[in-house]
Amino acid sequence: MSQLREIAEQEYRMDMTPMIDVTFLLLIFFLCTIKFKTLEGKLSAYLPKDVGVNTTKAEPKPKIEIKLEVVTQGLKVDARTGEPFDPTSKARFTYKDRRVRYKVDSTAFESLDKVRDRLRQLKDSVAPDTSVAIDPRKDTVYADVAKVLDVVLEFDFSNVSFVGSYEK
Repeated sequence: MSQLREIAEQEYRMDMTPMIDVTFLLLIFFLCTIKFKTLEGKLSAYLPKDVGVNTTKAEPKPKIEIKLEVVTQGLKVDARTGEPFDPTSKARFTYKDRRVRYKVDSTAFESLDKVRDRLRQLKDSVAPDTSVAIDPRKDTVYADVAKVLDVVLEFDFSNVSFVGSYEK
């Protein structure tokens, strides 16, 4: 009976390592097989259209649009000599007999001075945060855009954007 007494007095301890391993394996399995709902494309459908904090419609801010259209391409000449431009030379070039039409909103002008006068009139009649959009069309070069930008900045329009359009 002494052997039974020794066995009864010994502390019986269960080994927990295999059970923890199985638990972690099940956790990893469920995390790998879970599928989440995708709500990216459906968010706009769940938003209310006519109720909320601001139910009034926002008024569009005034915007001045300036379009640049090349009427006559002109001849590309060397800026120093005035002779026809050689593309292999590294000299600067300019255009001779080039005509650009400027449209401020719906009114067309042939000279930059007229655009300046029109912007002066508009500056007095619009809000100070009015934005200006410069829209250069086909065959317009950076020099044309820079001239218009100088005129726009002359009247302290601070919100200037450039609009691009693809034309064949």
